[in-house]
Amino acid sequence: MAVDLAVVIVTWNVRALVLDALRSLYADLAQSRLTAEVYVVDSASSDDSVSAVAAEFPQVKLIASQNNLGFGAANNLALKQIGFGAESQELPKAVYLLNPDTITHLGATQTLYDALFSNERVGLVGANLTYGDGSFQHGAFGFPGLRQLWVEFFPTPGRHFESSFNGRYPRSAYQSEQRFPVDFVLGATMMLRREVIQQTGMFDEQFFMYCEEIDWAWRIHKAGWQVYTVPAAHVTHLGGQSTSQIRPQSLVNLWTSRLQLFDKHYSPFKRLIARAMVKWGMRLKKRQLQYIGLPEADRTAVAAAYQTIAEMASS
Repeated sequence: MAVDLAVVIVTWNVRALVLDALRSLYADLAQSRLTAEVYVVDSASSDDSVSAVAAEFPQVKLIASQNNLGFGAANNLALKQIGFGAESQELPKAVYLLNPDTITHLGATQTLYDALFSNERVGLVGANLTYGDGSFQHGAFGFPGLRQLWVEFFPTPGRHFESSFNGRYPRSAYQSEQRFPVDFVLGATMMLRREVIQQTGMFDEQFFMYCEEIDWAWRIHKAGWQVYTVPAAHVTHLGGQSTSQIRPQSLVNLWTSRLQLFDKHYSPFKRLIARAMVKWGMRLKKRQLQYIGLPEADRTAVAAAYQTIAEMASS
């Protein structure tokens, strides 16, 4: 018999964090009304994550990849094992994609699930996120446009940073305890109906890391589904624990994915403007490095990353 929920966690070299994430998740599931299965996909970690998860959580369905597949492809690997993409009568009613650098607060998973099935057109929901120190974290954004690129690179009045001009939703919306519609939620917590996955497919694997959740949410909206943030579902998201290990390469990965996103979803004219803004913005950031107190080796590596991104935007 199909379970209510399949949870998928993709991990890479964050053994301690994924163990904490699983502990809090299982504690939450134990006091919920949900039947659930948990999948962990390890992307070729070198820190014994696989053996640690297997030892403490033998009930986890563990998938150990021999290669670092990237976020989207690793999640897809689990989704295929669950049965998506093939004829299956045993699919879960929903799938919950959860980051390994999260702590689930009691009641969050059930609250997300209830919100997902509160209306037949709701297809994707995300939690209310806070940082490890308890401070507010934006967990949802408007689809990226030219205004966000302007804020990223060029002098902009401070009042725009926390506004819709920069793709932000007001903090008061998160404090209301009422779900509210958004363009997309962060990939840290994404709960989807099975019908959404069947209709829209899975992650687009051209996005190795970053922007894959934006692309999928864009496709979900185009298919007629609604996306919501659920403030009553609280999850701590420590943020950036895997990608912070390789900052210059993370910059290149981020902007590779952003350029791919522009190419996929922007009109030709808007795409041309966006690429020009990225090219000149990266050159500006490279010049500004001389005023930032980085060690020489780090400054050189980051400058090389900015140059690579500018060249990609020009191609």
